[in-house]
Amino acid sequence: MNQLPERDLPPGRHRLLKEHLMTEIRRPDEAPARPRRRWLRPALVAGTVAAVTAVALTVAVPSGEPAPRASKEAAALLEDIALAAEKADAPAGIRDDQFVYIKSKGGWTTQTGDEGPAKLQPVHRREIWLSVDGSQEGMLHDPFARAHHEPLEKQTPGIPSNTNYRHLETLPTDPDEMYEWLNSVSEGSSSKDEANFVLVGDLARESLMPPAQAAALYRAAAKISGVFVVDDTVDAAGRHGVAVARVDDGERVELIFDKETKEFLGEREVAVEDLPSGFEKGEVTGRFAVLERAVVDEPGQRP
Repeated sequence: MNQLPERDLPPGRHRLLKEHLMTEIRRPDEAPARPRRRWLRPALVAGTVAAVTAVALTVAVPSGEPAPRASKEAAALLEDIALAAEKADAPAGIRDDQFVYIKSKGGWTTQTGDEGPAKLQPVHRREIWLSVDGSQEGMLHDPFARAHHEPLEKQTPGIPSNTNYRHLETLPTDPDEMYEWLNSVSEGSSSKDEANFVLVGDLARESLMPPAQAAALYRAAAKISGVFVVDDTVDAAGRHGVAVARVDDGERVELIFDKETKEFLGEREVAVEDLPSGFEKGEVTGRFAVLERAVVDEPGQRP
């Protein structure tokens, strides 16, 4: 597959690997609403695509000041989330030839052409099948992908940022070491704190994290500067929850968890100022909800 131009990148802020990029390509007349750092081309690690095109953007911190450290409230919430994650049951007997199935719904900001008005996609259903060990093609069902049924390429073995389940099992269970892993593989931003927070969201949203690694991930997230708590917010399925959030480039990104169980629910993006794309302060610019996560035997199979 030939390298794609920047305007064909996905509308969300959450594609890290090539298989995700390839399956999020929108129709030819659509482009990202604006060149936010979250939409930069990620590290492409498989097949014929091997380069990254970076766009220089300013960090959204006034006067060049560093972002404040994660709040005490955020650190405490993330510890509760980590405790819940490490108590979660991992699917028993997962085989390398199986697939992680994730059903979700959501919608992100898109723009028609290079100069057209930005708009928020309608909330729509999305299903993805990911190879457990990365050695098989997966599948995406999404009406806003170029093809509604899009194949996902195999992952290249040995890539540190792979997100297949077998690779995630090898990640650190120590929070400090997990934070170092985040620092070593997160890309697509001129701010390392932002890139790390994006990667935490990527893994929470569209992977199956083993319990010990999930706990370490959330404890590592407490080390990211600028993270704070939003006491009440709502995902794309209308479920209320509590969020750990971070502001960047005029938008607040919220990772939403159930207030009682601390299970990951979804994500929301909200403009915190009037944006060049036309969104006004307080308007939602993206929302997502995970509805089901399971392990199945083949692409297209549902639990």
